[in-house]
Amino acid sequence: MKNRIATHVQQLQPSGIRRFFDLAANMEGVISLGVGEPDFITSWNIREACIASLHNGYTSYTANAGLPELRKEISRYLQQQFQLDYSQDTDLIVTVGASQALDLAIRAIVDPGDEIIVLEPSFVSYAPLVELAGGRAVRVGTDPSNGFKIDFQALENSITANTKAILLCFPNNPTGTMLSRDELIKVSRLVEEHDLLVLSDEIYAELSFDEAFTSFPTLRGMKERTLLISGFSKGFAMTGWRLGFVAGPRDIIQAMLKIHQYAMMCASTMAQHAAIEALKNGREDVEMMKKSYRRRRNYFVTSLNEIGLPCHQPGGAFYAFPSVKQTGLSSQEFAERLLLEEKVAVVPGDVFGINGEGHVRCSYASSLEQLQEVIKRMERFTKQFR
Repeated sequence: MKNRIATHVQQLQPSGIRRFFDLAANMEGVISLGVGEPDFITSWNIREACIASLHNGYTSYTANAGLPELRKEISRYLQQQFQLDYSQDTDLIVTVGASQALDLAIRAIVDPGDEIIVLEPSFVSYAPLVELAGGRAVRVGTDPSNGFKIDFQALENSITANTKAILLCFPNNPTGTMLSRDELIKVSRLVEEHDLLVLSDEIYAELSFDEAFTSFPTLRGMKERTLLISGFSKGFAMTGWRLGFVAGPRDIIQAMLKIHQYAMMCASTMAQHAAIEALKNGREDVEMMKKSYRRRRNYFVTSLNEIGLPCHQPGGAFYAFPSVKQTGLSSQEFAERLLLEEKVAVVPGDVFGINGEGHVRCSYASSLEQLQEVIKRMERFTKQFR
């Protein structure tokens, strides 16, 4: 049999993040700043809700869109946090993580040849998901000289007759960059002018440190153009539960639901019961974690700059994205040598796309003690290049 693997899958490159995880897994004494997940354990009351659901025998499928009670709580959450009104019956889907929500959104709106603008550096899944759906990912670099903010001239120049949507993620992974309300309004004007959709990945909305987070669909005229994608992984420390959601215009949500019915049926019943508890009683824990991340960010970013690794101040998420250009090493070389010589795992910035080269992503979702040890090791490593 010829061509057992589809051509477009053969052309797909494995995630550049995984190679360093695999290397680190076989070494002792490694401190990893590579994994993009909280170091907190899911709060006990949330875990108890899951256990109770098992004791009560809630082990069957749910409705395709998710438990009605969870959709009600998500709708309430979006109204309370952002003053956004979405019907729990028609405008929301509970998904297997925010990643599945993003996949559903792209597959529901993309026809062959449609273009989705991806602002980079960005999460490694964005462009591949567009291409797997038959679309074309148009990669537009953000401005490293301005803290990886949007280069609006480059963004406007990238819009063509084939452009279907812009994919936004702020606070950003890997840079931690936030956009102000005024900057998002500038995006919204381009969206309206060119009759586009927006895929707004707001998974880090709970983790904004210095200014209020603006949810994109709250902007004038944007609710009917935006698919708001979020979940429980980052803000509620529930990465392994694999639970997300998407809210948006009814016609697109219902189209996404058709794909979801066949591809996934429904998200985990037990995880959904846990998420109900998270939304009802998890606010205090979210605020506690956010304060901890802010303290760690302040220490870690200040220390990176002090040891000669220039780093802008990230406004959210839990990532720092320092420059390593002054060492003369590429991102890949820096990450590999730092791991082998000092047993610190970071992610090379080039895997995140345009303008990522010359940087590395460091997650500061680690204890302050570990971060202090990392700074010692990184300083020792970089001294040889001065």
